[in-house]
Amino acid sequence: MASVDVVKSCLDSFHQVSDEVLDAVLYVDAGCLEAFQFLGVLPLLLELGARSVCSLEDVSSLDTVGTRNSTTMLPATKIVVFTSRLLSDAHRYILRCLTTNRNVLCCTIFTSISEIAHSAYIDSPLGPDAFHEYKSLLLQDYEELIKKYECKDHGSLQPDKPQESEEYKDHQKRSVMDEAGWSHLATREDEIYGPGSPSVGRYLEEANMGHRAQGMVVSVQHFPMILSPLSRNVFVLPSEGAISEACLSNVHDTSISPGLPPVLTSMQSESEDSSPGAILTAHFLYHLAAKMDLKLEIFSLGVLSKSIGKIMMDMSTLYDVGRRNKRSAGLLLIDRTLDLMTPCSHGDSLVDRILSSLPRRERSTPSARSKSPLPKKHAPPDNLQRTPLDVHIPLDNIFNKEPASLLDSMSAFVSGWVSTKSDTGSDKCKKIGSTALGSVSGSLVCTDHYLGAPYLEAILDRNTKDGALLIKKWLQETLRKEEMTMDVKSRLGSVHTSELHAMVKMLSSSETSLMRNKGIFQLASAAVVALSDPHSSRWDAFVSAERMLRLSAGDTSQSLLGQIHDLINKSILMGPYTCKNRGESPQGGLLSFQDALILAAIGYILAGESFPTSGSGGPFSWEEEHALKEAMVDALIENPPVTKFRFLNGIEEELEVNFKKKCKETSSDQLTNEDFDDQWGSWDDEEADFNNTQVYGDAQLKLELRDRVDHLFKFFHKLSCIRRRIPAFREGILSSDSSMLNNTYLNKGFLFKLLTMLLGDYEIPGLEYHSSAVGRFFKSGFGRFGIGQAKPKLADQNVLLVFVVGGINCLEVREAMESVTQSERQDIELILGGTTLLTSLDMFNLMLDSSSFF
Repeated sequence: MASVDVVKSCLDSFHQVSDEVLDAVLYVDAGCLEAFQFLGVLPLLLELGARSVCSLEDVSSLDTVGTRNSTTMLPATKIVVFTSRLLSDAHRYILRCLTTNRNVLCCTIFTSISEIAHSAYIDSPLGPDAFHEYKSLLLQDYEELIKKYECKDHGSLQPDKPQESEEYKDHQKRSVMDEAGWSHLATREDEIYGPGSPSVGRYLEEANMGHRAQGMVVSVQHFPMILSPLSRNVFVLPSEGAISEACLSNVHDTSISPGLPPVLTSMQSESEDSSPGAILTAHFLYHLAAKMDLKLEIFSLGVLSKSIGKIMMDMSTLYDVGRRNKRSAGLLLIDRTLDLMTPCSHGDSLVDRILSSLPRRERSTPSARSKSPLPKKHAPPDNLQRTPLDVHIPLDNIFNKEPASLLDSMSAFVSGWVSTKSDTGSDKCKKIGSTALGSVSGSLVCTDHYLGAPYLEAILDRNTKDGALLIKKWLQETLRKEEMTMDVKSRLGSVHTSELHAMVKMLSSSETSLMRNKGIFQLASAAVVALSDPHSSRWDAFVSAERMLRLSAGDTSQSLLGQIHDLINKSILMGPYTCKNRGESPQGGLLSFQDALILAAIGYILAGESFPTSGSGGPFSWEEEHALKEAMVDALIENPPVTKFRFLNGIEEELEVNFKKKCKETSSDQLTNEDFDDQWGSWDDEEADFNNTQVYGDAQLKLELRDRVDHLFKFFHKLSCIRRRIPAFREGILSSDSSMLNNTYLNKGFLFKLLTMLLGDYEIPGLEYHSSAVGRFFKSGFGRFGIGQAKPKLADQNVLLVFVVGGINCLEVREAMESVTQSERQDIELILGGTTLLTSLDMFNLMLDSSSFF
């Protein structure tokens, strides 16, 4: 039997829609573009006959003209839209696309959200027949907008109105487009095609007239295989798609973030309605399994996972009747909140280092939950924005240090990354050697073709050293293939960033060789940046601090709290927050106050597992924690952080003013007392009044800051209580001191321990099996006669799909593969998925910053 391959299943789905893609201009939104880049599917779409692939958010009137596979220069009359959003959220972009390309006669819309999910989603205005309803709404809005546009465009020809100037008519035209969000698009034919294109203009007019006479054909279809595969058996959802950005929890009191499952007990969850994220995730997983011909036995661990399992089981009961020829597989749903420490930590993973060290691509839109012209049933939930997965590799670190001859030879290659649209080729060549080179960046998603070398997949499940050695091996093989030699001495089994940097520079000396090996060049460049200072030293400082916290958690609560106290004090008092160098980044391996907060969260999670709760409601005694709070308040007043934090909203300016005032007083105190011997004695009284006012202001600021810090520590208390609410942790089965795990497993993450025990046939408290309707009938009906159906085990399945609701971490990918390798079930095929790919910075945003309920 063929192995399960997520990438192959996605590519097969595109072959199934080849008729729609043929001779069409494709528009993809930001979420689909990210998924297509990870799939490497863009060349396949061109092979299937697509004219071009364009951005749905940045529509241009030239999209349907200058195409690749077209045999004619006439504009295309067929477009296909791929969207990872709800139809109501993508509506304004689709409408803009149709209005810009008014010669289109056929429009096909593929959405990753199923028709049933559209009707079940609480904020969707569409009903059970969602696709047909949206088709009617789209045609209605399109016709109304075209009529409004033409009415204002030809208003000057009406006899009862005076003739208007061309400038005024152009202003009217632009005002109509402004109302629909098309102010940046060209409106005159000269701006679109140039002054010398009368034949194209006549064709457009004839096409538009024919269009209005015949009408436009619109179809809406479900395309579920829009996901971002990191390898053939690891995937996440597109970061700007509706599923990944849907709220997983709406209850503020018992939740941490809308991007994480709620922190609830099973008793509380029974009365809660399913969150939007649970509904969309359940429908996605159901249709993913259907596309991969898998019949799922569903298991869940966690409150939200239980809700998703119930939704999927209800769907399978209704729609899986008669579907027998499917491969059996086990689906394990896990709540991310069961283990918040692993994604907060800095594990031994090269891909995790790259994602944490390099800047990410900017979002194409402010939010997937964009303002839509369609009405809503309810007010939208709190906003959630995921960080795009693609990183920007600073290639200027390599090009900027090279001689001018190399920069000249790299002009065509580098210009491919320059995003400015107005620059000519000569201007771009000049920018390469100038300070503007900082805008030149590569991409981690470097698979140019779906049949290309899967570099990212090869290093995904490797630690830092093995991943760097593999990249070194690839570079050496590439240089030999290109017949390039270099005098660099290297030792077997070791790698230095200087070696990688030298080989990357050698590979970039030839433009043709660089274009042929762009994938390994960009990946090696990213590794060089991530493994060099200051990123490397900062990562090592994190690893050292986390190791000390774990060791202290095995000692006493006073020792652990002392480590947290030292981290917070050092990050503020020894950071770059002085009068002279304020605003600079931490030097070397010094951790910032933001880093100290995420380490404090790790410390409280460890404390909640290791120590019993004291009378204060937290894992530490009131006296110990009070001293830590006071130390943080004093430190924040003396040296307020430059970075804005959520728990300091509203008092940042007061802290800054107070800091500058003290800096000024410090500088004035350096003057000798002799300079004031001749001053009037009345100044003493004025100075005393000023000091009294200042003392009062400082006291008010300190009281307000103390309240903010108390609120912060209440959130830390919530983190410390999470694991005690989980039966598997409460009973000691998955805890650090569990007797069921070997000593070598103690430092492993939650997912490794869970899979190891499941594959070893251990019973996991809280793990729920979602039986089908037939299974429930046997259990409740024939079970009383002794012929009930046996409960299946997850370890009995040959295919295991593990999905972490809320996101996965790169370290978990490696450890999950290790758990299968070290088990006795070598025949198991493991597929690992998650809502998104998480780093420690993503976890900080979810728990303590913009995407938090805190």
